[in-house]
This record gives sequence, structure tokens and C-alpha cells, in this order.
Amino acid sequence: MEMIILLRRAAFFLMKELFLCCARHRTICRKLIFGGAITTVAGAFLHMWFLAWHVTVSSDNSLNGSMQLSETLNEAGIDKFQIFPASSVISLNSSIEVIPSVRIKGKRAGVVNIDRRKIDNELKSIASPPPHRIPTSPLDRYIRTLSPIEALVFAKKEIEHAPIITEHPELYAPLFQNVSVFKRSYELMEMTFKIYIYRDGKRPVFHYPQLKGIYASEGWFMQLMEANKQFVTKDPERAHLFYLPYSVRRLEMALYKPNSHNLRPLSNFLRDYVNMIAAKYPFWNRTHGSDHFFVACHDWGPYTTTAHQELKENTIKVLCNADISEGIFKAGKDVSLPETTIRTPRRPHRYIGGGNRVSQRPILAFFAGYMHGRVRPILLKYWKKDEDMKIYRRLPVHVSQKMSYVQHMKSSKYCICPMGYEVNSPRIVEAIYYECVPVIIADNFVLPLSEVLDWSAFSVVIAEKDVPKLKEILLAIPLRKYTKLQLNVKMVQKHFLWHPIPIKYDLFHMILHSIWFNRLKRIQDPHS
Repeated sequence: MEMIILLRRAAFFLMKELFLCCARHRTICRKLIFGGAITTVAGAFLHMWFLAWHVTVSSDNSLNGSMQLSETLNEAGIDKFQIFPASSVISLNSSIEVIPSVRIKGKRAGVVNIDRRKIDNELKSIASPPPHRIPTSPLDRYIRTLSPIEALVFAKKEIEHAPIITEHPELYAPLFQNVSVFKRSYELMEMTFKIYIYRDGKRPVFHYPQLKGIYASEGWFMQLMEANKQFVTKDPERAHLFYLPYSVRRLEMALYKPNSHNLRPLSNFLRDYVNMIAAKYPFWNRTHGSDHFFVACHDWGPYTTTAHQELKENTIKVLCNADISEGIFKAGKDVSLPETTIRTPRRPHRYIGGGNRVSQRPILAFFAGYMHGRVRPILLKYWKKDEDMKIYRRLPVHVSQKMSYVQHMKSSKYCICPMGYEVNSPRIVEAIYYECVPVIIADNFVLPLSEVLDWSAFSVVIAEKDVPKLKEILLAIPLRKYTKLQLNVKMVQKHFLWHPIPIKYDLFHMILHSIWFNRLKRIQDPHS
């Protein structure tokens, strides 16, 4: 290799000296061009001969090896210039990647200007495969040959026979009802699941996510779903589910008349939208909406479906307000959506984490908030004067000046999460963010992601009637058990985080998995 470089430098030196010599003797232009052409052609043939010799030697020295021609070209001086496209010399039992010829541009004849940016982009495109062209396994190829219903039936049977695992580097087994089932189900979801998104509907109700506030979960899911390339398909015939991309929060802002207490305009609007979808496309009528879903974190999400019977009864409803007592949310079919408060959409993790250690949590239990609903007034009545419990109507100014709301959560062993007007509460996820064990008080509430997560491993659920015994219940929990609960809160945190670019097992994927999992539970084998 050193000899090649020395010969190359010698050729360049001779060319340089020839041009200087011609310039000193004022050689006429025609002779200069002729001499330069001869030298250039000779140098090119030397270049090709040395390159072919080097590739052949490298291949002979390493049988059954692999080599990228890009390395050879870089060493041979691609940084300077390349006149002829490199030809591939292939020897037996070796694999070679051939880089396309370098594109040369110049403003006028005789000026060689290498476009370095184009070269770098071409090298990158060859060095790494496209992000979504993942090598397929035989199982993946087999699944692609199946119809959507057959693929779901196949996945359901595979999950029923999931191989047993006890440890996984990315999954903490104590958090799950059955980590083996979840892992297998998640793998099959990644291989199989395809969703078709209706493009119909105008802003602001459709395709316009709200990413800030306590209803941000529906907006974050919408934004990430519509930008997704792995699970979204443009071919509705390949889809396993169909997404109705509307925001109930936007619907309220657009149509609700303040203080009217009338949700009829909202439900009528959705009724007309679904009827339009059913008339324009054949997919709704095939299943009467049972393979369609929508996502709503607003409290009114369930009630906006009442004007359309099939929307209310058949669709998969992904709701923060997951209350089974009202007859709209159906456990096992519908999905409980975590309610997450996002304060800065560009930095969703800005105020998350940093909880104190167990020894630095002197407060037994903490709550501060409005006194609406049936549970909170009872909580205040029994525990507002207790010295070990910090229970407030709202956090008083003289208290917040010494210790903020977030600092209270970080300094408390337990964070009380009572229902308000509805069963859901953003405090549950807030408590997880600040590594405070959530105490959930809301009868008839289906806990988020409970299809796979074991909430008893990282929270305490108390019946509404037991609020007067709250302190007694908490003090009866042994320190060893509390320490385990608090550790599990820290471990489950990763499953409740939004990311601008979703990562494996984060909140976007966990919600999607719950939708997938509930769909599989209700699928029937067409051949049985």
C-alpha cells in the first residue's frame, strides 16, 4: 500500500513539473493540451492497474472475508479527485460494496470541483441501510402472506404459547402481570400491526393535536401516530385497525357553548362524521365499527359518542375517563389512557424526575387541589389537621413559599390521587414522575395500561369507603414493602414518558400495545 501511495505521489509530481516547464517556455496552447492529455491518460491507467492489483491481493489474503471498496478509494486519494468511475474487481468468496462514481462539477472547463456534500451523503446512504428496511425473518415474511384477520388470529395463538422468560434487559418483570406474554405480544405487534388513518376531516377538530395541558395525551398520541411509518399503512386493505383522528379537546373549544351544559352539538358532529366515513368507505360497514378506534383524554370523551350507537358500542375507545359504572367504557375492549400533564411540549421531560430517597421523605401522604367530586371533601374532612399528612384544599401561599407543590410530592412517601368530577386524575402519572407511591381512590376506575401492568406492584388502591381509615392503611404497610413499591415506581416511569421521537416501551408504544392486545382478545378465528 505504501508503494502505491509513493507511485501516485510521483505521478502527480511529474504532471506538476510538466505544466510548470511548459509555462516557463511559453509553449503554445495546443502542445500544452496534448502533453497534459497524454500524462492524464497514463496516470489513469496506472491508477486503475494499482487499484485492481490491491483489490485482488486483499481478496486473496482473506478468503471468505468481506471488504468495502469505499475504504480502498479513500486510501487511494478520493479526497483529491477521481476521473474515471471505479470498476469492481470481484474474487471468489468475497463480497464487495461498490461506491458509485464521484460526481464532479465545475463552473468552466478545466476546473475540477468536488462536491464534498454529495460524496458524504452517498457514502452515508451506502454505509447504513434505510431506517425502515429492517431485515425480515421467516416469521415476518410468513405474517405478510396472511390476510389482516388471519394475521391477528395467528398472533393470538402465538401469544397463548409465549416462551417463558424471567429476566429481560429492558423489562422489569415485577411490574407486569406476565412479562413473558407482554414480551411476545409486543414483538408480534412490531411485526404485524398496521393502522389506517382517515385523512378526512378538517382542522381544528381533526389532525390538529394539542400538546400542552392536562388533556395532552390525546394530542401526543395523534401527532406521533400520524408521523409513524412503522405501524401506519396507506393501504386500507392491509389494515388491522382504523384510526379516527379527532381531538375531543379541540371539539369542545370549537363547538361547546360555555355554561350551556349541552354536549349535544359535539355528539351530533361526531355522528355526522362517522356517517360520512361509512358512506364514503366500505370499512366501517364491514364490522359496524368494531375495528375502528379513537383516542380522547378529555372528560367528555365517552359522552360525545352517545348520538351514534355503533360509535358508542362497537369502537375501541381509548379514554382517560375509563369509568365502567356509566356503561360506555367496557373493560377488556376499551383502553384506559394515562392522563399526562405536559407543561412544555418542546421539552416534555423538563419537570420530571429527581425524587428524594426514602430517608428524605418525611411526609407520610400529600394532596392539594380543588374540592370537587364526591371523594375529596371527605378526604379533607378527616385529614386536613393531621400532622403526618399534608392534605390541603389548595396549597396555601405561606406553605408554597417554603415548599412548592412538586417539592411536596418529592418529599412524600405517598401521593394521594382521589377522583374529581371523573375517575381519572393527572396526579397518578405525576406521582410516578416524582417517584412518590400513588394512592388511588376512585371506585370503578380501570387503571391505565392494566392489560399488562400489575398496579399492585407500584401503587396502593383504596376504596372510597375507606377514606376514614387512610392513615391506618398506610401505616400498616411494612417498610420493606414500601421500599419495594417505591423502587417499582422508579422502574415503571419509563413506560409513562412521551418522546418527540418514540422509543421502545415508552408511553406511545404502551398505549398502542393495549389497543393491539384488546383487539386480539376479541378476535375470532373465521375457520372455527
